[in-house]
Amino acid sequence: MRVREATTADLDAVIHVGVTTWRATYPPITGEAYVEKGIARWWAPEAVIPGIENGQVLVAEDGDRVVGMAAYTPFEDHVMLWKLYVLPDAQGSGAGGALLTEVIGRAGDLPVRLTHLAGNDRAHAVYERLGFVETDKVTSPIDGGPEEIVMERPAG
Repeated sequence: MRVREATTADLDAVIHVGVTTWRATYPPITGEAYVEKGIARWWAPEAVIPGIENGQVLVAEDGDRVVGMAAYTPFEDHVMLWKLYVLPDAQGSGAGGALLTEVIGRAGDLPVRLTHLAGNDRAHAVYERLGFVETDKVTSPIDGGPEEIVMERPAG
């Protein structure tokens, strides 16, 4: 598994990872309407390109295939992990852990914070295993969406 910064040449692969994972994971938790609103909002090229151009999108490759992605930004007093997705057929391959390890390393002395949808118990368990603790709950940024769980991993 290789992790590297995404380039604009990876745009379609990054979007594919996000859209495929959203459609495979979220409908039982959120319903189809939420999924399609989220895809339109967060997985359109104009939503993904700025992060790639700023060097804040990583991809995980298995051979020559992009199987996962992460997007993050320094934000106030922490690094915010906005997206971490691995294709369903590559989950359990170590891609997610490799991406998260790289984000944590890039955070340096800052804690890493993320949110995940309430009801996504698999994600919650993975993040706990990697040292994240639940710190808060927030309202969904999409009307009618489920509550989001805030988790943070202390610096270091």
